[in-house]
Amino acid sequence: MASFIRLTKEFSFEAAHALSGYDGKCREIHGHSYRLFVTVGGVPSSVEGDPKSGMVMDFGDLKELVVREIVGRLDHAFVMRRTERAEGIASALSGDFRNVVLTDYQPTCENMLSDFAARLRAALPEGVRLCALRLHETATSYAEWLADDNE
Repeated sequence: MASFIRLTKEFSFEAAHALSGYDGKCREIHGHSYRLFVTVGGVPSSVEGDPKSGMVMDFGDLKELVVREIVGRLDHAFVMRRTERAEGIASALSGDFRNVVLTDYQPTCENMLSDFAARLRAALPEGVRLCALRLHETATSYAEWLADDNE
């Protein structure tokens, strides 16, 4: 009997951001040691001869996908919402810094999760679905994205 199984893998990355127009301390450039938990689910393969038999998804394949879609883009990046002013700042910084990321959203923990969910859902193999994401900005603060809330 095949069971639906969830797998979770943890990732970490360092990034700085600034929240333009925000009325608190986070309007200043500051950084976080992010911890991202990615939970996917599916029915383990039962195909005879499949090297991935018994697996929903190889943890190594999940790691490769998350690094490609998220961590590799954002690790040691400075993230800002795309505005005319931010484009000028990014251009000015580009001579000395290569990893300035402009987003089409305010780079809050909540908005980053929505972006991550869209990227991962589009990249996951057939039969594997994204179940949950948890992004820690600090040791005591995190946001969650749950598939059940977004169906």
